[in-house]
Amino acid sequence: MNVAFRVDASLQIGTGHVMRCLTLADALTAKGVACYFISKRHPGHLFNLIIQRGHKLLPIEHKCPNTVPTTQTLKCQLRGYALWLGSDWEQDAEQTAVALASLTVMDWLVVDHYGIEANWEGALAAHYRQLMVIDDLADRPHRCDLLLDQTFGRQSTSYAPWVSARCTLLLGAQYALLRPEFATMRRYSISRRVSPQVRRLLVAMGGVDKDNVTGLVLKTLKGCDLAEDIEITVIMGPHAPWLTEVMQIATTLRCKTSVLTNVSDMATLMATADLAIGAAGATSWERCCLGLPSIIVVLADNQRHIAQVLKAELAVDVVSNLAALPVILPALINRYRMCPAALSDMSHAAARITDGRGVQKVLNHMGY
Repeated sequence: MNVAFRVDASLQIGTGHVMRCLTLADALTAKGVACYFISKRHPGHLFNLIIQRGHKLLPIEHKCPNTVPTTQTLKCQLRGYALWLGSDWEQDAEQTAVALASLTVMDWLVVDHYGIEANWEGALAAHYRQLMVIDDLADRPHRCDLLLDQTFGRQSTSYAPWVSARCTLLLGAQYALLRPEFATMRRYSISRRVSPQVRRLLVAMGGVDKDNVTGLVLKTLKGCDLAEDIEITVIMGPHAPWLTEVMQIATTLRCKTSVLTNVSDMATLMATADLAIGAAGATSWERCCLGLPSIIVVLADNQRHIAQVLKAELAVDVVSNLAALPVILPALINRYRMCPAALSDMSHAAARITDGRGVQKVLNHMGY
């Protein structure tokens, strides 16, 4: 049994796509499945992490496009996601085919990439028995057997124009690809929020945070009227371009502030935090699983839908305009300090979004 993943991480893409694929790959490996990662050598790649997790890496290199872009490729370029691919889809498909050529036909090929759509998927058809797409945009055609979109509230009508009737759709946060420790920590995390207080803040703006929103958050917190016994924990990726500056800013805050990288116990850090300030990406489902009250910051257009649906469920507060963060963030924190019931209500609402057991549900549909 073997499964290949076509997924990238980079300073522009971030780390979330690779991280959720690693979660699925770890679960597959535990069932005796050999997992291969086909990933491009972008600045900020996660090759070492893939290897450390025990999976086989098939790296592919950048190539400049040498063909006239197709109409669909131009559409991707207009959205900006062809730049994430690093080449036109024809060349990427060719490189992926070369990487897979020495292997037996994959039982599954899993694609998690905004720059890939139906033409690419069809070109690789000889190399897999079944294809799974992980997406959250619902904006382009796919030629797949299984499509996973873990966005809360996502409806099948969103994908009706983009997939065939034979495609099985796994839609909603009940399928969120969370590591098993989140489900394990769920009961403890929710139970400790019976009488909530704002004592421990967790700041996690993604593994890359190319625009240094973490630095802006810390500068804003520095100006807040926070008690000296409050503890702030900042999570960043080891290759985050602003890591050194963030560490310097952390030393200027009155309250104890720690900056952590290469974190392996995120579930524990979230479970013991009282309030999170984070990006509106895939980690939203981790925070919801643990009932962690959150202020989420929209950092990209593809995060707006997640922010909107979670706000509508009263599961988060949202900063949708980064320029307004220095005004909105202090007001929200002050509200939570003065009205702990608001934290409790948000925790209950968040915990209803997902129970953290999505991986096994996805494996069942894959036949494992």
